[in-house]
Amino acid sequence: MAVERAVRTAAPHELLDAARRELGRGYAAEQVDLLLADYSLTVLQSVAEAQHPGPPVSVHNTPEGRAFAAQEPFVADLPDGKARVHLPVSARGDRLGILSLDLPGRNEAYEYLAELAEIADILAHEVLVAERDTDLYHQARRKDRLTLAAEMQWQLLPGRSCSRPEYELGAQLEPAYTVYGDNFDWSATADRLMLYVTNGMGEGIEASLLTSLAINALRNARRADLPIADQAALADQALYAHYRGRCYLSVLMFDFDLATGQAWAVDAGSPQLLRLRDGTVERVGLDAQLPLGMFEETDYVPQKFQVMPGDRLVFASDGVYAVASPKGGEVYGDAALARAILSTRLLPAAEVPRAILRELAGYRGTPTPDDDALVVCLDWHGR
Repeated sequence: MAVERAVRTAAPHELLDAARRELGRGYAAEQVDLLLADYSLTVLQSVAEAQHPGPPVSVHNTPEGRAFAAQEPFVADLPDGKARVHLPVSARGDRLGILSLDLPGRNEAYEYLAELAEIADILAHEVLVAERDTDLYHQARRKDRLTLAAEMQWQLLPGRSCSRPEYELGAQLEPAYTVYGDNFDWSATADRLMLYVTNGMGEGIEASLLTSLAINALRNARRADLPIADQAALADQALYAHYRGRCYLSVLMFDFDLATGQAWAVDAGSPQLLRLRDGTVERVGLDAQLPLGMFEETDYVPQKFQVMPGDRLVFASDGVYAVASPKGGEVYGDAALARAILSTRLLPAAEVPRAILRELAGYRGTPTPDDDALVVCLDWHGR
């Protein structure tokens, strides 16, 4: 309670200092640090050194990375008899980073582990609130400078993962520091989940402006409590009114009933959907309709779609499934994407997009894609 009071009353840029003081008093903790995951989800970086970054910590093959990937506390013994504890810092399934601290010994670490994990959760919520008033945590997330288009795209996103008893969601964009057109959005109520996967045409700032207009038009219609077909129609009108058909945006939209798994879908463009059910991956074909903004006053018709408990849905942009192998020319979506979905079936939804994009990089033979690559993973548990 003392730590919670301290971080909730601290200035936005002083959350870590407040946590350090109270963790030292209450738990004799030393070397307290908050590390946040960067935009590419490859390293963890200290908030304390956000403006003058020190060496980043890899999320692969490190104790910190193990705690981050597994979303479980990890305790490591130190040579002086002390114990170093790494705790996931996550808010409602959105994985932000790791809280690391040294305790007097292993016994103390395990005695207080549950309390420390709760403190890490509290800190996660406070970071999300504090981000409105300081750039400190945004700076800690970047190991490189973002392009202006990428800055705009990341500010549009709801998060990169979330979870509820009925479902788990994870998503990732690449190239993380220069992305410009692809995007995703989601929103949930007590009874429904709405999910959007978008792919805007063009490059650079123009693609980002197009996507920003489309996402905000969809949100405006959604918050007016309109069904997804009407959301698509209003966003279509907004884009056409501004661009007169010169630019358009592809979108795959879903409205899930959390109680029954029945959904309404609108497929307006290029993002594709694959489903893993009972060990088999298959592409789900939906009725193709026109992208948003291509013509004036397009009518969109929703299509019924049923999801079952245990289903995994993977959404991919054309920057994923259309990538050709440099060796034989076979596109990734023909067979390699299905293999990647099968090989990652034991990973949690939040880890799947990063794993698939890592496999995609090996498939195309270059670390940097020529086009935006977006993967969204939805694990459906149902009620």
